[in-house]
Amino acid sequence: MKLPNYIDLAIVGAGVQALTLTTHLLQKSAKHYHKFLVFDPSRTWLSQWQQQFAAQQIPYLRSPAVHHPDPNPHQLRTFAEHRYNELFPPYDRPGTKLFNDFCDQVIHRWKLTDKVYPAKVIKILPIEHVSRSRFQLVLNTEETIIARRVVLATGSGKVQLPNWVEKITSNYPSDRLCHSQQVNLNQLKLTGEKILIVGGGLTSGHLAKGAINLGATVTLMTRKQLQSKIFDADPGWLGPKYLKDFHAETDWSARYQQIQQARNGGSITPEMMLQLRKASHQGRVRIDESCQVSDAQWQENLWQVHCHDGSKHQFNRIWLATGTRFNAKEHPLLQDVLEAYPTEIVNGLPILDKHLRLPKSNLFIMGGLVALQIGPVARNIGGGKMACQRIVPAIVKPSLAIG
Repeated sequence: MKLPNYIDLAIVGAGVQALTLTTHLLQKSAKHYHKFLVFDPSRTWLSQWQQQFAAQQIPYLRSPAVHHPDPNPHQLRTFAEHRYNELFPPYDRPGTKLFNDFCDQVIHRWKLTDKVYPAKVIKILPIEHVSRSRFQLVLNTEETIIARRVVLATGSGKVQLPNWVEKITSNYPSDRLCHSQQVNLNQLKLTGEKILIVGGGLTSGHLAKGAINLGATVTLMTRKQLQSKIFDADPGWLGPKYLKDFHAETDWSARYQQIQQARNGGSITPEMMLQLRKASHQGRVRIDESCQVSDAQWQENLWQVHCHDGSKHQFNRIWLATGTRFNAKEHPLLQDVLEAYPTEIVNGLPILDKHLRLPKSNLFIMGGLVALQIGPVARNIGGGKMACQRIVPAIVKPSLAIG
């Protein structure tokens, strides 16, 4: 594919939310079909998503069958007509393979296979162009392209590491301490190993299960008590039940507090809780709740770990399922844009206009960074749909366009 000099819309990232935006855009206005490009170094849709699910051996999604990238909420159930055994109760949560196959079908049905340009956007530079704003995208291939509008849909979370990690003074092999995003269960042999997994979210559950299946003994350490919830945020956040009051709140810091309370760190599903408790009775996993590491050092080929309660442990590996945090000020692609379009930022989250644009600009954002507008589900598939309802009109309706 030859890169054009100019494009009406550049979508940065080819994940689930970017795919959702693309199908919603085409549904509303097929004439925009030739006017956009998606940029992702993987050259394919959803590659990071699929790699993560495969690496952590995740059997099915946490979200129900109505949440997926197609504009028709019933489309996935229709697709699963002869594969109902791949929808898991409650709420028909789709199996990973079913969801991937469905997304492939969505990509083909909307003719999106060749819409991903295989390059990483490394800079977004605002350019003033005769009273109109434009953006120059600089790619890792040394190419550049000018876009009238940009949607940032990169997932954009930054890996969060506990404080004690920075205090490690000993040298250790890099595969012996990693964030959950770097763990690939399919490439490991763990027989007889002791593994410490830090974190109380669903990812830590998947990793614990995977490690046990590979012959390891696991200690799962969580700051608070493990919480069991079907979804990571209550479904009331997908509709007016909670959003009405949330949107009526004009104090952005108060909104931020509501988001924190709704997600409340991390939680695991009831069935994962059951599996972990069972493994705990069998002595294959130890669950240390309300416990934190104070210090870890790599000595004699083992991690010597000290906890706040004074206990000491030894492990072969440490995996940090400590999530990601969202901070617009730290996002490499927002640096130059925020300088040109000053935006108020509350606890790392930007205050955007109602179409999820940086004020007075044509740069839109999706994902976890738009939580102040969308609410605690902003980073989820359902949150992606809610973001589309705000972004798509501003792209297809000339009256809502800027410049």
